Amino acid sequence: MKQSLSWILSVFIFFACGKSGFEQSTGEVLVRVKDKVLTREEVESLIPKNLSFADSLVRAESIVKKWAIDVLMDEVAYQNVGNEKAEIDKLVNEYRRSLMRHRYQEYIIRDRVSADISEYDQMKYYEENKQQFILSQNLIKGLFLKVPVDAPGLENVRKWYVSESEESLEKIEKYGIRNAIIYDYFYDHWVNFGDVMAKIPHRIANPAQFLRVNNHLEVSDSTHVYFLNISDKLLIGNPAPFDYVQTQIQTMLVNKRKIDYLREFGENLYRDAVKNGTVKIMTE
Repeated sequence: MKQSLSWILSVFIFFACGKSGFEQSTGEVLVRVKDKVLTREEVESLIPKNLSFADSLVRAESIVKKWAIDVLMDEVAYQNVGNEKAEIDKLVNEYRRSLMRHRYQEYIIRDRVSADISEYDQMKYYEENKQQFILSQNLIKGLFLKVPVDAPGLENVRKWYVSESEESLEKIEKYGIRNAIIYDYFYDHWVNFGDVMAKIPHRIANPAQFLRVNNHLEVSDSTHVYFLNISDKLLIGNPAPFDYVQTQIQTMLVNKRKIDYLREFGENLYRDAVKNGTVKIMTE
């Protein structure tokens, strides 16, 4: 094999010098293992264009050697599986048919099944199946700030962040843009309480109990002050709000639409085949 690889490298060197690297490809055979062949074009397609010539040669040698080993291994394996050959061939054919069906189903779904689900249908599904969407995490709405300990006006921040008045929100937004390391505004959507607390150097032993009795939190360390105001909360075990699971519902309904379409498509295909004689039900 070493002699063969040396010959392959010399072929690559010749073509690289004479044809500007690997720009031109032909179908000449570089390696043959019985009735299996590996062409120069196939090897080139596996070598990144940005490699140096020396690195390309190393990669080419590795590719050729691996290919030859795989072919030899396949042959040895096939010769020694004995009575399992028929079962392997059967599994290969089943996989091929399954892959073809899957590709065709993807094709017809893409062209004929709409992914647009009205909000009315999403809400209807949510109301009818609300118990499928029980929270496994605590959710909150509110505001989070991470501010350097030496930032100006922290006393004002302490007053503003616990207030939800329009005036306070405007002030804290302007302050956050100028001074905050993190400024997260989520009064208008639900977020995972655990995700917010991961940004704060403070551990809460019982998050649900904390949320029942607290609407805000201030924590500081040697470098930053952390402010969290909670305007609304939903605890583990309650149904998730519609807007929190809306994307999930959209995906579920699209998938259901696809399944229904494929079932109907199959039934129509079968009915037409029986009608035109392609499928014949044999009776005594």
